[in-house]
Amino acid sequence: MQVITAVQALKQYIRVLKERRSTIGLVPTMGALHEGHLSLVRQAKKENDAVVVSIFVNPLQFGKNEDFSRYPRTFDNDCNILSQEGVNIVFNPGASEMYPDGFCTAVIPESLEDKLCGKSRPGHFRGVAVVVLKLFNLIQPDVAYFGQKDFQQTVVIRRIVSDLNAGVTIKVLPTIRDQNGLALSSRNAYLSETERNDALCLYQALIRAQSLVKTGIVNTEEMVREMEKIISQSKSATIDYISVVNPETLESVQKAQSGDVVALAVRIGKTRLIDNVILTIYEQPILSDT
Repeated sequence: MQVITAVQALKQYIRVLKERRSTIGLVPTMGALHEGHLSLVRQAKKENDAVVVSIFVNPLQFGKNEDFSRYPRTFDNDCNILSQEGVNIVFNPGASEMYPDGFCTAVIPESLEDKLCGKSRPGHFRGVAVVVLKLFNLIQPDVAYFGQKDFQQTVVIRRIVSDLNAGVTIKVLPTIRDQNGLALSSRNAYLSETERNDALCLYQALIRAQSLVKTGIVNTEEMVREMEKIISQSKSATIDYISVVNPETLESVQKAQSGDVVALAVRIGKTRLIDNVILTIYEQPILSDT
């Protein structure tokens, strides 16, 4: 496994892979790897000749009062894990390598950036858009892999790829959860044992939403009220938002349909967690008169 920190060295390695006509799978990460990341790595390994994992805590996607300085950084352990998984390249640039002096370009997903997480994290998705597009340009992957947990991020990235003709296939894999249903996240490391138990309210609320639509309740206001009741029972929980949205536009909907997404962000103590579920609404079978 090659660990590369410089843009020029990465470009040279990618050039060799392209000359060999190797297909490339990319898994962008900020490190502090868990089984959610590894599910993406393993899928990329199955489907491509070479796998590149980027590890870069991107300063552009953190606000002034967010956790950039204390975000978990476990690079040596991450590399040991990725080596065992058979990854070909780990790209671990410094901030000055990605954003050298004079860097001033923005990528603005206008109709998507101010919804859901974007309301409380202004500028976040501009930072995501810039770093992902840079990685696509540098690595030229055939396929890039992302997790469903960061649903809004996947919508933004799909839109960038479509709008800017990026020439990469985006694959979104299911959220990986622990045995109690908590979505795996690098930020789970911030949680105390009590907070970790409280954090289960996110998944419990999402399960409640899915159970409501199974019984024919598709009014989203009622759905949100029921979810709020569940989350309010956890003492350390503070709701940022709960929304039922169209999966492409992220616009709120009043009546849920199959494929709509219930997304939420909740602070457990000082830790902000996100999760979502894609709704499945089962139509009643039409009974024949014969």
